[in-house]
Amino acid sequence: MEKLNPDFYSRDTLTVARELLGKHLVRVMNGVPLTLRITETEAYIGRLDKACHAYGYKRTKRTETLFAPPGTAYIYLIYGMYHCLNFVTEPENEPAAVLIRAGEPISSADAEAIANIRFGYPADRMSPYQRKNFLNGPGKLCKGLSLTKEQNGLSLTGDTLYVLESGERPRNIQVSKRIGIDYAQEAVDFPWRFYL
Repeated sequence: MEKLNPDFYSRDTLTVARELLGKHLVRVMNGVPLTLRITETEAYIGRLDKACHAYGYKRTKRTETLFAPPGTAYIYLIYGMYHCLNFVTEPENEPAAVLIRAGEPISSADAEAIANIRFGYPADRMSPYQRKNFLNGPGKLCKGLSLTKEQNGLSLTGDTLYVLESGERPRNIQVSKRIGIDYAQEAVDFPWRFYL
């Protein structure tokens, strides 16, 4: 499988958000790759989206990464406890990104390793509730892949965090409003959440 290059990310954010579904997200830890199939994304576009941290091109220490070259990881903390992984899209200095909301392990070995990181015990000890809600949220996904602000600004073309072309072309992509952005006025209604 081929690693996605910056040209993939340097396009319309809504297109990238849809086309990331089914791709394989790889996090390498201690030389071991952990792989997830991306199953849910949300698009954020700073020039017009009040839910985006860089709405109206607002540039702060926190949002600086959103202005980075396409194919950069933007990781931030919410509620003081959960990290969220985003992929910077569109041309450099055009603040936009795709939030990776959910995924599923590719193999039982990936599930075992990710469960150990997330819970401190193997996947076969997960409760039915934990199994159902394993990586179905951006904070859970980041915890399972041990992603924090330390990885903010990483290139997605490197060897630590990247996305592989899986060859999958999902047909039944669901579209809805985004989650948890009640403050964003008219942007609350943008149908920019995509999931399998």
